[in-house]
Amino acid sequence: MKLLSSNWFVLRNTTFEFRHRDGHWSTERRETYDRGDGAVVLLYNVEQRTVLLTRQFRYPAYVNGHADGYLLEAPAGLLDDDDPLTAIVRETAEETGFAIVGARHLFDLYMSPGSVTEKLHYFAARFTSADQSGHGGGLAHEGEDIEKIELDFDEALAAIGSTIVDAKTVVLLQWAATNGLSDA
Repeated sequence: MKLLSSNWFVLRNTTFEFRHRDGHWSTERRETYDRGDGAVVLLYNVEQRTVLLTRQFRYPAYVNGHADGYLLEAPAGLLDDDDPLTAIVRETAEETGFAIVGARHLFDLYMSPGSVTEKLHYFAARFTSADQSGHGGGLAHEGEDIEKIELDFDEALAAIGSTIVDAKTVVLLQWAATNGLSDA
């Protein structure tokens, strides 16, 4: 294993022996990007039938052809040293200013397992305007500048593939559409 970079997160080049399904062995080489595991939450208001998303600049999306680099996303962040539930409560408060209670763990997924080690823990949580306890907007010392966007649930679903192109958000919206927003 060779460390290629640890500037932002960790990029490694690893050589390993791999046994194929037919029994033969080969030597393979892969680069993996380790940024740590994360958590994401779908915040929904049953009475208003809305979801609360964030809008922030994502440089990798911008350099890969997204017109302005601003993506609509479900609140999310890295676990750091916290368990997934603690992390998503923290990230929701930082990004949206909302204090969530009773977040429900849905499932865990690998978003890009061909090169990124991150496992993402998915949650859903109800919110109302009474749950707002801060301003949100992200952490300035981390360069975050996050806007809250509340959308009608049907409008959010219709925006998939046009103004909502973030995979974790699409997964959560589709999950809610399949399972019913009130059951999320």
